[in-house]
Amino acid sequence: MTTLPSPSLSPSPSPRDRTLGRGVNALIPQAESGAVPAAEQAAAVLTALETVPVQAGLLQAAVVLLEERAQVSEDEVERAAAGTTAALLRRALDGR
Repeated sequence: MTTLPSPSLSPSPSPRDRTLGRGVNALIPQAESGAVPAAEQAAAVLTALETVPVQAGLLQAAVVLLEERAQVSEDEVERAAAGTTAALLRRALDGR
């Protein structure tokens, strides 16, 4: 009697998905422990972005949330990253 391999719960990633994953991993800093602060991840992704159209309301909401993080976070690096990112987004909104 022959047994068939049990089906995987998640399908294998396609070659396109694996390539995309490697590209994303190249954009986002990877730490040895695998724990990279969200502020560093966001800064890396923003650095790698090309100019793309975005709804102004989305940017306005992001500015509000980032400005709040810049005021309430206990992490100095996070406060700086949030404040800088909020200023960049606000400047982008003012220039539209």
